[in-house]
Amino acid sequence: MLRAVIFDFDGVITDSEILHFRAFNAVLARHGMQLTKQEYYRDYLGLNDADCYTTLIGEGRLAIAETQIPSLVQQKTRVFEKLARTEGKIIEGVREFLDVLSGAEVPIAICSGALLAEIELILEEARLRDYFDVIVSAEEVERGKPDPQGFLLALRKLIDLWDEPIAPESCVVIEDSHWGLKAAEAAGMRTVAVTNTYDADQLKLADKIVTRLDELTLDDLRQLCS
Repeated sequence: MLRAVIFDFDGVITDSEILHFRAFNAVLARHGMQLTKQEYYRDYLGLNDADCYTTLIGEGRLAIAETQIPSLVQQKTRVFEKLARTEGKIIEGVREFLDVLSGAEVPIAICSGALLAEIELILEEARLRDYFDVIVSAEEVERGKPDPQGFLLALRKLIDLWDEPIAPESCVVIEDSHWGLKAAEAAGMRTVAVTNTYDADQLKLADKIVTRLDELTLDDLRQLCS
């Protein structure tokens, strides 16, 4: 039985992955390095900001102390917010799909590696904030995707809010990356992948793959949870 839908944010609700890439590079340029778009999408896109910088340091590509990471995260957030205000946009089909879920009174959450301020900014600008009952952002978890911690926290928050049990297998996760799909699978949840960021061949782990969210119906989601 379908009991809840949990969305990733970047690349699922908003077309912001390229903005994150540009913001990362704006900060990295101050330290004498740049990521190519290909390697960012291949190796780093699924990581939250802190984990991305930590990984680059561990790889020997970013020559700074780990104590500087919080400062870099703040710098990147400021750059991203400027970009989001002028260039951020909601992906086609998202609003229509949210209307379907809302009309059916399905609890809706976000679980994202983005920072809360980034998520709230874009949702408020697009007038989508009221659709979401719960938001789990990067600040609330110790381990980002592909670890399931974020999805399990989103589920606990939904249970607390609705004051009734919700089993993981009755939740559908909407993702755009293999990192997110692995995390949802580890949490015991059903998965839908949308090909906004990666093609279908890279999203085979999903229970269902679509090109737009408004292709999905409530029956599709209920069948995944049956």
